[in-house]
Amino acid sequence: MVNVSLSGPRGDRLRSISLSVFEGERIALLGRSGAGKSTLLAIANGSLRVDQGEVRWRGASVCTMPRRKKREIGMLWQDLLLVEELSVGQNVNSGALGRHNLIWGLANLLFNVDQSACKHCLQRAGLDADLIERGLIDAPIRQLSGGQRQRVALARLLRQQPQLILADEPIANLDPAIASDLLDHLLNRSQEGPLNCGAKAIVISLHQPQLVHRFDRVIGLQNGELVMDQPSEQLNAADLSRLYEAG
Repeated sequence: MVNVSLSGPRGDRLRSISLSVFEGERIALLGRSGAGKSTLLAIANGSLRVDQGEVRWRGASVCTMPRRKKREIGMLWQDLLLVEELSVGQNVNSGALGRHNLIWGLANLLFNVDQSACKHCLQRAGLDADLIERGLIDAPIRQLSGGQRQRVALARLLRQQPQLILADEPIANLDPAIASDLLDHLLNRSQEGPLNCGAKAIVISLHQPQLVHRFDRVIGLQNGELVMDQPSEQLNAADLSRLYEAG
């Protein structure tokens, strides 16, 4: 991301931001509401086009690269974007659409194909194995609790097998115990690597600065500007106070 700027109806949303994400990094993205965190992530995955600058993934522009290349970037949106009319399994398997043809996609929609891969992803996302075996895969999304929905969205991300994970406040509105457990599954501190899906790096926006010790690097936004970029172990209370002070 080089010299990226984006304007909105109320002024600049992001101003002259340059940063890189390196293999193996677990990055926390911090800032007050409206600081530009969601906008930055949407630009990073190609959902928003910038007014100035460029965003590249492995040498290719995220806005023009082919579909198979785009699937290397996985996004966990704050509102999850699950399809209420489809089952849990169909939602999870939709994460693999970028790797299959139209016939596979139609078969998944009609018959919920490849249940073994779906079950594996649901377990990796922290859903109870007994619940999965009792028919969770065939349950409609509308029957699930908020925490279960979050985990289904995470399982869909696992099914995608991305190289870069972007997550927009994935633990917002969850009680502390569920939020902590979901973050553990998202970061996955095992030796198998982030998410055990081949991901090389992960960027998560948070409203809980007390959790930054679980990350390697902290990026902070304030009024659309990059004002912090440092290792998490160097972060102190004064840094956080300055970041969250009224702009």
